Amino acid sequence: MTLHIPFDNSYATLPDGFFARVSPEPVKTPSLIAVNANLARDLGIDGLDDPNLAALFSGNALPEGAAPLAQLYAGHQFGQYNPQLGDGRAVLLGETIGQDGTRRDIQLKGSGRTPYSRGGDGRAWLGPVLREYVVSEAMHALGVPTTRALAAVRTGERVVREQPLPGAVLTRVAHSHLRVGTFQVFAARGDTQALQTLFDYAVARHYPDATDPALFLDAVMRKQAALVAQWLSLGFIHGVMNTDNCSIAGETIDYGPCAFMDSYHPETVYSSIDRFGRYSYAAQADIIVWNMAQLATALLSLMPDPEAAVEPFTAQIHTMPEMIRAEWLSRFGKKIGLAHATQEDATLITNLLTLMQDSEADFTNTFRDLCEGTARDQFADSTGFDQWADVWNARLESEDTPMDVMRQVNPALIPRNHRIEEMIAAAVAGDDSLFHRLNTAYATPYADDSHMSDLREPPMPNEVVQATFCGT
Repeated sequence: MTLHIPFDNSYATLPDGFFARVSPEPVKTPSLIAVNANLARDLGIDGLDDPNLAALFSGNALPEGAAPLAQLYAGHQFGQYNPQLGDGRAVLLGETIGQDGTRRDIQLKGSGRTPYSRGGDGRAWLGPVLREYVVSEAMHALGVPTTRALAAVRTGERVVREQPLPGAVLTRVAHSHLRVGTFQVFAARGDTQALQTLFDYAVARHYPDATDPALFLDAVMRKQAALVAQWLSLGFIHGVMNTDNCSIAGETIDYGPCAFMDSYHPETVYSSIDRFGRYSYAAQADIIVWNMAQLATALLSLMPDPEAAVEPFTAQIHTMPEMIRAEWLSRFGKKIGLAHATQEDATLITNLLTLMQDSEADFTNTFRDLCEGTARDQFADSTGFDQWADVWNARLESEDTPMDVMRQVNPALIPRNHRIEEMIAAAVAGDDSLFHRLNTAYATPYADDSHMSDLREPPMPNEVVQATFCGT
């Protein structure tokens, strides 16, 4: 059966200044690593038994109905504005409307040069492709809004980074690839007409009730506040929260130097390029407010009186820290069994986190062990934990089903950094078995599965991953 993707492309109908029409560059000998059959079914895609899947998901052949293009955007990268970025190694094949009635993008990453490649080769190597596949699908299973992975393909070619590495292409699915930086590029150019067109498109696609820029900004802010609070509740560190990596749809996008914390410390940084901790674990709440301020700035020119709109937009941005705080309290409250945490419970939560930091307790296992009655073993200061637990247990007396609440939000499994690195090393050597095992395990992260218990273990000292790297 021939692969059939029911394309219904809308972005390709926007003015040419929004993108460059470009096709993927063919690769030497594509071979399929994986295809996500469940996601394909949700997207209405048929024909996964097509013998040409590797060619189709590498870009060597285009599925019928595709309208390939590379999107234009700008962005602040580590606080510095770059006036033109764009898809330098990605091609949007088109969009589908899935069985749930939702429109989604289908994009190839690592598919070759585009007009926005800025001297790069437009390719991806195998490691980042597999990391994004595994981590994005794990995030989906954890309940986090995220882009998804539809397929991964080896290219049969080498890409040169610090050394020659095996090439690969990822097929990514997103509610859209509209970013804060997409608005920034037209605002910075003073192209109000294009900005208005983009705004109208984004509203129709994502926030049909947002009838003006202020309502649109509020809707995006609320999505991002909820998203970042969820990251924090899982110990997730995005690693590169540039405005071009900040989705208007409120999804986690671009899994470059991302990582989950092992030992809890709020200043944890993994990204090799984040030398000053701008995107550390705890800084993410502040950075998303900063990113939303950049979106607000870009939207000003759509207001009837932009100068008069500065003050109300600024006031609007100033409400966001409390949005994040409320989301944080709700999520961390549930992590300790409180279905409806109050402001008075914040001290109970922060006291636990302080004890965890002092003991270098494992973030994921500590909260999971609270469900199992074994969390005391995580703490060097067991007396301090016992004192905290006395207060906690007294608080739980007013809760109906605290353990049920906790088990729904405290995963047993997360994609630990050392396991991801182990998987990549094996795949580079030609063994994909760990890749498939991790995908299977992380599909049910809240389950207790004795066959996957080894994946709960934090790294041994010689396995600790000190830094993660961007895939470009």
